[in-house]
Formats: sequence, C-alpha cells, structure tokens
Amino acid sequence: MAKIVCFGEIMLRLSPPNYQRFVQCDSFDALYGGGEANVSVSLANFGLDAAFVTKVPSHEIGQAAVNELRRYGVDTSMIVRGGERLGIYYCEKGASQRPSKVIYDRKYASIAAADPSEFDWEKIFAGCAWFHFTGITPALSDNCAMACLDAVKAAKKLGVKVSCDLNFRKNLWSTEKAGKVMGELMKYVDLCIANEEDADKVFGIKAPNTDVSGGKLSHEGYKFVAAELSKRFGCEKVAITLRSSKSANDNNWAGMLYDGKDYYFSKDYDVHIVDRVGGGDSFGGGLIYSILTGMSSADALEFAVAASCLKHAVEGDFNHVSVAEVKALAGGDGSGRVQR
Repeated sequence: MAKIVCFGEIMLRLSPPNYQRFVQCDSFDALYGGGEANVSVSLANFGLDAAFVTKVPSHEIGQAAVNELRRYGVDTSMIVRGGERLGIYYCEKGASQRPSKVIYDRKYASIAAADPSEFDWEKIFAGCAWFHFTGITPALSDNCAMACLDAVKAAKKLGVKVSCDLNFRKNLWSTEKAGKVMGELMKYVDLCIANEEDADKVFGIKAPNTDVSGGKLSHEGYKFVAAELSKRFGCEKVAITLRSSKSANDNNWAGMLYDGKDYYFSKDYDVHIVDRVGGGDSFGGGLIYSILTGMSSADALEFAVAASCLKHAVEGDFNHVSVAEVKALAGGDGSGRVQR
C-alpha cells in the first residue's frame, strides 16, 4: 500500500514518575511525542508505510527523537536537520479530581523556525496516498502555516487525500487567527477530525444542547457540527470524538463519523485511564488505517474508537497496540482477561 505522510513537531516529553506533582519530583521520565508523530507510529504499528516529516536540531537530542520514530518502523528519511532546539513539554498526570497539567517549552524549536522552502512536497509525496496534519502545526509559526498550505496544495495537485485534526491550542494562537488560518487550510481537507470544543473555538460551530464540563452530550448536536463543517469546507468525511469526563482517571469515550450521507455513532467505552495524552491522535490513526484498508463507515469508526480506547491504557504518547487487539475490542472482547 502507498505511504502516508504526517507533518508536524515531535517533542521531548518530561513527566514526574508515579503521579507525582511537578513541585515534588526530583526526576523526570523522558519520552517523545507530538500529534502527527503519534499518528505516524500508530499507522506503522498497524503495518502501513508511514513517514514523518519535521525539522529537528542536528545534535544528539534531535537524533534521539528520530531514533524513537525509527524504533517503530516510521520512515524518517525526509526529516530536515538544523535549527536551535527540540521542543519540550512537561506532563503532570492527574488523578481522581486533580486534572493533568501540561507546560510547553517549545519556543525557538527547529520546526517553528523552519523555512517552508526546506520541504519539497512534490518529492515528499512521491508514492503517497494520504497526508495528515493537525491544527497544532500551523499554530507554531507563520512559517509553519505557510508550509502546511504548501503541503495541502501539493497534495491536491497530486491526488493525495488530506486529513486534519483541528486540535485547537489556546496557548499557541488566538481563536481569531486560528479561524482565519485553518479556514484556508480546510479547503483542501478530505477528512476533518474534531471535538466539540475545537469546532466551536476555531469556527464558531457549537453543538446545541451540549455541556462538555457537565457531561451532557447531544447526538443531534454533533450531527449539526459535522454537517456544518462538511458544508462549509467541502470535507468528504467529518469525525468527532465524544469524551465525557467523570474524573482524571475515568472517562466515557465514543465517536461519530459523518460520511456525507449518513451519521454513525460508535459504542461507548467506560475508560479507566493510564495516560490520556495521544488519545485523539490514536483515534485519527485508527480512522486513517480503517479508511485506507476499505472498511465500511460503521466499521471504520468502531476500529478508530477501539484503538483510542486501548491507547488510554498505554503509557506515553504512542499507541502500542496491534490491529488484532483493536479488532478484538471492537468486536466486543473488552473483558481485560489475561491472554494466555
């Protein structure tokens, strides 16, 4: 099968061990992750030809990030080297009613300072069937926004399908700038992935009769959001993740997919969380895989939600699960019994 290209930032993740708080720990566990990097690892773990494109510094920390991707079979041959630093984020895992916290230290990262001309998209997309990015990448800098626009234009020219997870980050840009930049990029997107807050904050599309903080989710409201996104930007498919949070450890998790004709809702999962970072990315990876392998809309959604459900039980950003494990859960085997 033709390759999938993901474009974005990979960062060093530093986390206090054993649910400690930042102010009490005297060491950090070091991992690597980032929205599009997480998707590329999911796809490689599922057996697809996945490539990740970014820019990392030409020193050992940059190389360590590249090595981590290579470890899981991701093609790193098109990564650009140079710049000042690899971005860092600190992640304090929440428990019970204490929420998780993330602190970013990514200013002057190599990818944010990269010149759009450093990415030869026609060369990068040779033999490519799918391109994935998120709303985080164009938020990093004006240069990154230009690189994303160059990428989606090249993808359309070459017949490459495009997916985008809106992933609004208030610490990176304003709702006004996000709406303007993402509105232009979305004209080239075939599959839009969002949650109810992304659609509202970026495009002012709000799900009626929905209160995320209060755990009130309306199926009809999400149908409205999906239809509006599809109508406004011409997306072939719109997927929405549905999360209601009981505590930092326990969430209900589901998803919706609109394929331009019908609306599909997945089964609900009662998830006890080990690590929720990367949960949305694992949904995106699962959805891209299931669409590329020809699953029906209903089955594609169930696969994506099951993949993401399993990710919540995996430490770190990456989703270390197999196709067989995902299909078993999607098929109803969620007992968690020991496999012998």
